[in-house]
Order: sequence, then C-alpha cells, then structure tokens
Amino acid sequence: MSLDELPHKVSDERVNHDTVTSHESEIGSGSISTVSSTVSSVESEKAAYEFLAQTPIKSTDAHLVEFSEAMRTVAKALRRVAEGKAAAQAEAEEWRRKYELEMAHKQQRKIKGYGSCANNELEKLASQLTLEMPASDQAGCCGNHGICSHEVLQDESPGPNPRSSHKLVSRKASFRLSWGCNGDKNGQHKHDFVSFEKGDITTAERSNKQILLKWESSPQTVLFITKPNSNSVHVLCAEMVRWLKEHKKINVVVEPRVSKELLTEDSYYNFIQTWDDDEEKKMLHTKVDLIVTLGGDGTVLWAASLFKGPVPPVVAFSLGSLGFMTPFPSEQYRDCLDNVLNGPFSITLRNRLQCHVIRDAAKDELETEEPILVLNEVTIDRGISSYLTYLECYCDSSFVTCVQGDGLIISTTSGSTAYSLAAGGSMVHPQVPGILFTPICPHSLSFRPLILPEYVTLRVQVPHNSRGQAWASFDGKDRKLLSPGDALICSISPWPVPTACLVDSTTDFLRSIHEGLHWNLRKSQSFDGPRD
Repeated sequence: MSLDELPHKVSDERVNHDTVTSHESEIGSGSISTVSSTVSSVESEKAAYEFLAQTPIKSTDAHLVEFSEAMRTVAKALRRVAEGKAAAQAEAEEWRRKYELEMAHKQQRKIKGYGSCANNELEKLASQLTLEMPASDQAGCCGNHGICSHEVLQDESPGPNPRSSHKLVSRKASFRLSWGCNGDKNGQHKHDFVSFEKGDITTAERSNKQILLKWESSPQTVLFITKPNSNSVHVLCAEMVRWLKEHKKINVVVEPRVSKELLTEDSYYNFIQTWDDDEEKKMLHTKVDLIVTLGGDGTVLWAASLFKGPVPPVVAFSLGSLGFMTPFPSEQYRDCLDNVLNGPFSITLRNRLQCHVIRDAAKDELETEEPILVLNEVTIDRGISSYLTYLECYCDSSFVTCVQGDGLIISTTSGSTAYSLAAGGSMVHPQVPGILFTPICPHSLSFRPLILPEYVTLRVQVPHNSRGQAWASFDGKDRKLLSPGDALICSISPWPVPTACLVDSTTDFLRSIHEGLHWNLRKSQSFDGPRD
C-alpha cells in the first residue's frame, strides 16, 4: 500500500464503522460503553488522517524526486563516457588504418626503388653508393660469415640522370669503405660472429668497427660551406681555395654567396664554380667528391641540409663556439687535407632522421608533405601557447605515452650533445644505432628519457581534444604548425652523413665532450689525508 492510498483506506474504514454503529443503535442493543468506544475510534481516525496529511509525506516525496534527478545525472554521465570511449576507439582504429597505409606505401616505394635499380646499366652501378661484400680470398676475412665481411659504400643517385650543368663538373671519384681493427688502417678486422653450438649462443670476438674510407680514384671536386658574416672564415676560405687549386689541381665549388664575395674581392677566383637554381643544387651529390666546412656544428648542419639524398664525406674545420662535429684544427689545414685527399682515413657515419608531416585534412595517409631530413633533432613544443603540450606517441604499432609538458625532442645520437642533453637526455656515442626520446619539462616526475632502436618508426600526433596547437622545428629551423589531428612520423633515413675523423670516432667523441663541455672536470683529491 502506498502513502497516497493510506488516507482513502482510513476514510473507508471510518464509513464502515459508522454504518455498523448506527445499525446497532437501531436494534436497541447499544450501551454507554459502546458509544464511548465509537467516539474514541472516530477521534483516533481523525488524528491519523491529520497525521498523514502533515509534512513527513511531503518530505519523503521531495527526497524521492531528488534521488530521481541524481540517477538521471548519473545516467547522462555514463552515456557521455560510453560515447567518448566509442569515439576514442574509432579514432584509434582510424590512426591504425592510416599507419598501415603509410607502411604499405613505404614498402611499395622500396620495391619500386629496387626495380628501377635493377634496370640500370652496369656503368651506372659502378658509381652507386651501396653496401657489397668482397670475395672470400681477401686478406683478413674468412668469407664464411656474412657479419665478418668487408662493407663497401658506393654512391647512388635515385631516379633518371638529370641534365648536366655547365657550372659543375660531371666526374666523380669513387671510394671504398671498410672496417678497421683497433685503429689500424689496413682494412683488416677481427671476426664478429655468433655461435650456436650445443644450444648455446655466444659472441666469439668484438672488433673495433671503425670505418675507413679509401679512395679508388683521386678526388677531383671539393665543395666549401662557410659560416656567414665572419671575416676570419672568409680569409681562411680564400686561402684554402687558392692552395687547393694551385697545389692539388682540385676543382672548387662554393655557395653563390661565397662566389660573389670572392669574385668581388679578386678576379683570380674566376675558376670557382657554383649553382644557379635548386635543380642544380639537388644534383650536387653527383658532382662533389668532398665537402669542407669552415665554422661550427651549425655549419655542418647547414651543409647536410643541402643534400636530400647521399652526402659526400665531410671534413669539418673548427671555427665556431662548440665543436662536437668539427675535429680538425684550421691552423693545420694543409696537413689535414693532405691526409684526407690521400687516404685512407677514419669516418663516422652519422644517422639522420627522416620526418613526414601528415595533415588531418589530407584525404588519405599517402598525401604527405615533402620529407625533411635532420642531423640533430626534431623538436615539438607548445610555441606561444600558454597550455601544456599534449601529444600522443606511438612506436611502430605500440602506444608509448602521452606527453604533457613543454614538448618533446626526437634526436639522433649525433644530436645527443645538443638540445636533448640540455633537456636531461644522455650523451650517446654517434655510432650507436638508436633514436633518443627526450621530454621537455614534463609534468610528471617519472617521465624519464628513452633510447629506442634505430629501426623503429615513431609517430607523434596532436589529439583532437588538445587544448592548443604544437610547433615542430627541424634542426632549429623550418618550424611547422601542428594542429589537432596532425601527425609527425620520424624514422632513420637511409642517407647518413659521413664525417671525417681526426683520429677515430671514439677518440674524437671523448675529446669533444671533454673540451666542449668540460665533462666531469674537478680538482683531484689531495694526496695527504686519511688512508686505509
């Protein structure tokens, strides 16, 4: 029985009781006690009726209404959560589909590249930059294990042969790369193989793995890249150009800016060559045998950015503030260039990152912007926005994390001593194959930097529910806006930057962090004092 039906029930019972009482009066069987009980019952019924009509029932109804409203609110919240989850799942599935399309497109490009390479003539193959293995009768190599074979780097120019430029010579020197052993420059090396005997996996020996470059024909053309707005660099450049032409009979190519400066200074330099447009600049790697940079690490970055494909060996002279990639002293340029031109000499293969920006407005995943190659790092930050950067990161098909902070640095091992180091990343030897994943001021004490293997593909996207936009910069320039829904894909480029070593890769790297960063520099503990 409900509370609303209770008054009617009491009223019906009162009517029935009155009827019985009147009937008893009519037959004359009533008494004083009966009348008294009747009056008492009537008063009780009235009191009950008045009690039921008071506030407790109204209060109960109010509580029921409030509870009902609360349940409606909870239902709405649950419905919104369910809709959000479904939308997130749909978005994740869409990104997965786009990623699979990108990987399929990349594989298709590789297959097409292999097909076009197979159709080239043997004369073209002789000048391509690929890895090949020598015969098993070479000195110092058994030829029985693929891992212990020599590796030879040759130049490759993708696509059909472009028209020859009258400004640049067309001949290009060939060279070979081989593994050195413990710093020796004889091209021999120890075996490095894996043994599976008796179910045990062991590595027998480790070699130095220092890469040596040996010219097979004399280099003919040298490209000079110089730091602008520096009188000392300009004077040294003019002196080196004159020396190479008079003593080494080397063809010299310079930037258009440097060509104008030298010709304005003296008509003697009318033998220098340059390029007039982007088409000629794109084909520099087919004409240039060696690159000489005069400046700091920024000059090396600029030189690498001129080459979207293969890069000739780089000889970097130190004329800047810090020189992690510039080991050669400018005062001894004659001896240094003599050693490099005669060979063999040690080199460091510095990996580059290949970056693609995919816009949310693109009709499909294959509609990407032109790839950007970076030698140091790509940085994604919040720009002028006052909100935290919100980024979703994926490694191949695995979710990595959500970045909430000032930004993210994706760096090569060569860039480990640059912005990544300032953000708390580790210093890594440049020949270690890896990609550095370093957050910038993350809003989490547990967010520590990572070092990922070189073969992975990283995807960083700005989710649709991000409060602000993000900005991506590539080696400190070419900033691009990333709006909600846009993504950045990074992987290791197949075209490294070979830089010449003054001694070898490890010695040059340790020297650079000792001299450039004063790494672990402190006063030695005094000899006197307590002892064991």
